[in-house]
Amino acid sequence: MIPKAIFLDFYGTLVHEDDEIIPMICKEVKETALEECEVSDIGSHWWKVFSNMFQNSYGDSFRTQRELGIRSLSETISRYKANCDVSEIIQKQFDHWCKPKIYDDTLPFLQSLHGYQIYIISNIDTADIHKAATYHGIQVNEIVTSEDVKSYKPRPEIFLEVLSRHNLSANEVLHIGDSYTSDVGGANNAGIKSVWLNRLSKKKPEGTEPNYICKDLREVREIISKFEEGRIVV
Repeated sequence: MIPKAIFLDFYGTLVHEDDEIIPMICKEVKETALEECEVSDIGSHWWKVFSNMFQNSYGDSFRTQRELGIRSLSETISRYKANCDVSEIIQKQFDHWCKPKIYDDTLPFLQSLHGYQIYIISNIDTADIHKAATYHGIQVNEIVTSEDVKSYKPRPEIFLEVLSRHNLSANEVLHIGDSYTSDVGGANNAGIKSVWLNRLSKKKPEGTEPNYICKDLREVREIISKFEEGRIVV
């Protein structure tokens, strides 16, 4: 059966992640830190604090990505006794979210999906992703964010919400994303088949398995073409 709908992650899938921005922010923390440390130490600590907050952010306890970023970076600045303004240095990350670089295969891929329902589902704040999509002229049926449903992938709520809104069943959908945890794990939690988009040639983690692994969106289009030709089924 040919899928009716394509679910797509956004950052790391259609546009670049903020991987280049994080070390720049950590370097600014190090420059005023009284505690001896390396940039990598700051990055690791920030990620650990952020991840803990992120995992506990859903429902009534939900916090936006901007809130989580500020809170976790503030704690990191305090940990290393740095003298810097969290609002000032994290703005680089916020700016990136609104104007990220786009992958060169993104627009051709989206244009090739004529006739499919296309939904972007992203662990990001609503205003930021809409600015980024507008900036690059990305048009899909709907963009649904973690902020909309008060839940982050890999929890299944965002997937289930889009299925419900558009009267889709899980076996009518293919989800594509670069995060093994959030996208592959989240899709599997919702009973949706997944494509792990491994643009950076990462080693495949242990645990839940994607249905397909592709290095770019051109390879994903080949998978979809096989559905259309009846060579594979959802």
